[in-house]
Amino acid sequence: MTAPERSGPLAGLRVIEAGQLIAGPFCGQLLGDFGAEVIKIEPPGSGDPLRSWRRMEGGGPSLWWPIIARNKKSITLDLRQTAGQELARRLIANADVLIENFRPGTMEKWNLGYEALAAANPRLVMARMSGFGQTGPYSQQAGFGSIGEAMGGLRYVTGYPDRPPSRVGISIGDSLTALFGALGVLSALLARERSGRGQMVDAALYESVLAIMECLVTEFQQTGQVRERSGPTLPGVAPSNVYACADGISVVIGANGNNVFVRLCQAMSQPELASQGRFDTDEKRGALQDELDRIISEWTARLPSASVLALMRQFAVPAGLIYRAPEMLADPHFAARSAIIDVRDALLGTIKMQGVFPRLSATPGEVRWSGPTLGQHNEEIYRGLLGMSAAELEDLQQSNVI
Repeated sequence: MTAPERSGPLAGLRVIEAGQLIAGPFCGQLLGDFGAEVIKIEPPGSGDPLRSWRRMEGGGPSLWWPIIARNKKSITLDLRQTAGQELARRLIANADVLIENFRPGTMEKWNLGYEALAAANPRLVMARMSGFGQTGPYSQQAGFGSIGEAMGGLRYVTGYPDRPPSRVGISIGDSLTALFGALGVLSALLARERSGRGQMVDAALYESVLAIMECLVTEFQQTGQVRERSGPTLPGVAPSNVYACADGISVVIGANGNNVFVRLCQAMSQPELASQGRFDTDEKRGALQDELDRIISEWTARLPSASVLALMRQFAVPAGLIYRAPEMLADPHFAARSAIIDVRDALLGTIKMQGVFPRLSATPGEVRWSGPTLGQHNEEIYRGLLGMSAAELEDLQQSNVI
């Protein structure tokens, strides 16, 4: 199958993706969405384990794979064999970026460490994603996203104070690491424009989570306070909560700011709340958070959710429903911006998935195809890019190198 012509701001960039599961592949997805040619290396026979995650009932194809592997080319290659490592070096010598998320030291064991690869390709940018980074006393330990979320501080503050820590319902640690990895790749490519040389990007799971933890560390260092779990609220930020309405539907309202709080009070026909001294500053509202939430909850409980939302829009107060997939698919704003798109998949037919974000006005990204079948692009890459003969390809297949 001939791949559609590449477009987007990263068109012309060649990326070799040697990772598996989430952090490395999501980083590759982000680069591929904006036009990079992403060549994904997968073990012969089995492929990336994500090919079997989130299967439909009855053992159908993965529903995750078409998204995280979209816009990529799949080749099979056994990096544990010497012949496979040599082929990988040939591929990487012609690449701009290498993505990997094996345990630190693994690539070096395979003679695919950064120093060796950069000697042959000084312009190479190598993005390395791992649990604890490439250095330090924990670097050799196995680290999944859940461990990074725990050690980075996110797990402890997630959930309710009277229950054990919870987790976010998605693989947020891996996704954050992929985002920081992609940011590092783009920064390194920009630096390469000036220096002519690539560099290594070291993205650790726990640090990627730590980076979004706001002032949690500084708060403790300066005041001795440990931030605790607070359910659906942020301590001291009020009003900003989930409020139940008369029809049993909850509305999220965020009015934590002096001007927007005044507008909320007007919408509630209680303007005196904003003018009396008890709630007239962010600090006072934060200190009386529970009382303020009770007042707002009593108001929303008397109205259906549609009426509450209509008043919030009328008075320019940020508010919204808590969406699931059905609400997203029915929402006209999602449709107007093509936030969810239709993509043709060889196994599943036409499927819906999220679009490419953020949106660039002149060179937007796009989804050109869904996740490929295992080894779908072996012929194109090995014969077309590396110039191998049909006989050579047959020998590699017979020896299970590809």
